[in-house]
Formats: sequence, structure tokens, C-alpha cells
Amino acid sequence: MRWVIGLLAVVLLAPGAGAAGPCTSTGPECIEWIAAGSAAAQTAVYRTYPLGARADGITSALILVHGASRDGHNYFRHALAAAFLAGALERTVVIAPRFASSDGACRDAMGAAEAHWACAAGAESWRTGGTALNDATLTSFDVADEVLRRLARKDAFPGLRRIVVAGHSAGGQFVSRYALANRVHEALGVPITYVVANPSSYAYLDPSRPSPSALPPGIAAGAPGYTAPVPANAPPPFGPFADARNCTTYDTWPYGLQARAGYSARVADADLKAALVGRPVTYLLGGLDILPLFGFDTSCAAMAQGPTRLARGLAYARYASERHGAAHKTVLVPSCGHNARCMFTADDALALVFPRD
Repeated sequence: MRWVIGLLAVVLLAPGAGAAGPCTSTGPECIEWIAAGSAAAQTAVYRTYPLGARADGITSALILVHGASRDGHNYFRHALAAAFLAGALERTVVIAPRFASSDGACRDAMGAAEAHWACAAGAESWRTGGTALNDATLTSFDVADEVLRRLARKDAFPGLRRIVVAGHSAGGQFVSRYALANRVHEALGVPITYVVANPSSYAYLDPSRPSPSALPPGIAAGAPGYTAPVPANAPPPFGPFADARNCTTYDTWPYGLQARAGYSARVADADLKAALVGRPVTYLLGGLDILPLFGFDTSCAAMAQGPTRLARGLAYARYASERHGAAHKTVLVPSCGHNARCMFTADDALALVFPRD
């Protein structure tokens, strides 16, 4: 029912309702083009309010990053539906970027100067801070940096109190690694929190990987019909990867810190580890996200992190906490699988991405 209500909300709200109202269309009137630094290429960003005009009533910002389909327009709708349900549409600037690709199997229609990235997942993907194919000076994380800087400008959003950077699926991969790597978090003067929803993989900070005993008891995080039993002499939750000899890429970027490329290559290992500990991250996990669907990463490097997205998220949250002392949170949405609309319109998610003052 929440899905229906959210959809009706987006349909009934007039695009740019009133001179100072939110822009709620996926047409060009709600798109802003972002150029970061010296880059010539630009990135399309759907937003409810212009990122340079003064908006006194805005107290919160939500940036929601799309999945592997690069459908920023749909994620803008998801975010609008969630904002409506939370009663936060008038006080929140909602933003959904599009990281386009016309490489390989991806065939996005693009503007003449639009930045675009490699289609395939990997070290140079948009989802891991990779470099644009048509602008060597630009990475996808640079675009996020620029959006955050614009939000933090007091002449545009003088009342902004918080920013939430969230992503689902491949967008969850983006946000998880951006939380580690970005160099603007401490410099903006506005608190930022990160919400990582249902990604296929994470960046581990050392060669250890989870064993079956890393998962909390009572949660069926394995694939349907099979949950790996924990032996009587249970191994430690984390330890050396048993198949490292046959899976030589398990600890390379974006699965580990070795051979980093793009934005993250500029950042020292020690700074990445400090960011994991010091930055507020919540893992928003679907209790039914246990099927190998929707681009599920089955590479040996990803499988080293767990058998399902749910298992990988639970294990990584424990890893960040127990191995590195991070005060991260985990929110389980029991009735959702791999579905962004279900995840971000759930009650627990609404409270997370639209906190009350």
C-alpha cells in the first residue's frame, strides 16, 4: 500500500508547484547539469530545488544514487515518494544523479557534453569512483563532492542541518566506498550520514574475510534452501580467505584496498581506515534479499564476502564494528527483497533518511 500512496503522491504533485515549491517531474525542468572542478563533461542531476538558488526553508538534503540500470529518474521518484510519506518534501532538497554509460552493453542516450563511465563493474566503474571515459579529470566521486559543496553553501541553503547520502544496489556500492574515500566530509560544516542499501560487495580494509560464524544467529541470510551450517568447532568470524590462492583478485579494489584506481587512488590507506571508523554509516538491508538476481555479483572476490547480499551486509557491518571499532548501525527491513522502492518507503528507512529536528 505504501508503494501505491507514494506513486500517487508523485503523480498528484505538480512539477515545480508554486514559485518556491519543489520540482517533482522527471522532465528537463527538474534537471541540473553539474560540472566538477576543471572537468568539461557534465552530469545530469534530478533535484527538487535548484542547487544555486536561495531556499530558506530547506533543513535537510537527501542524495539517492541509482543502481546498475543508471535510472536516476526512477530513483528520483523513489526519493520523492519517500519524502512525501515522511512529510518531508517541503523541507528537504531531494537529489538523484545519473551516472550514464554508452560503453559495452550500456546504451544510454546522452547529451553532447554529458560525462559517461564504463558499463561493467570494476575498479574504473562509476560505482567505485572510476574515471569518466570522456574526461580524464573527472571521477564519479568528484561529482558527488561537487553536489555536497553546493548543498553546503550558506547563500543557497542557509538553514541546512543535515545531508544524507544513500544508494541502493550498485548505488549502495557507490555510497559504501564514497563514505570511505571522500575528502569533503569534514570540510563542509554540515553533518553527513551515509545509508548503504543492499550492495553486492564492500571494500574490506585487510585480507580477512567472513566465515559462516560471522552471521548473527537466527537470521536466515543464505540462499533459499541452503544455509551453510556453522561447525561445532566454529571458526573465528573473520580470518584469512581460504581460497585466496585460486581467487587472486579477492583483495583488489573495489573488493579490497589493493590496486586502487580513480578517486580512491588519491587517498592513503590510513585515511580510508580512519574514515571507516569516524564516519556515520547505516547498512539498510532487505531481509528477503537472498536471491542471486538483479546483477548479483558472483565473482570469486564477491563470493568471498558471503553467499547473498543480506549475508554480505550483515558480515561487513560486524567486520567494521569488531575489527575496526566503527560505530556503524544496521537496519533490517524484513519484508523487502532487492527493491529500492520497498526499502526506502519502509517506516524504519523513513526515520533514517528523514530524521526529525
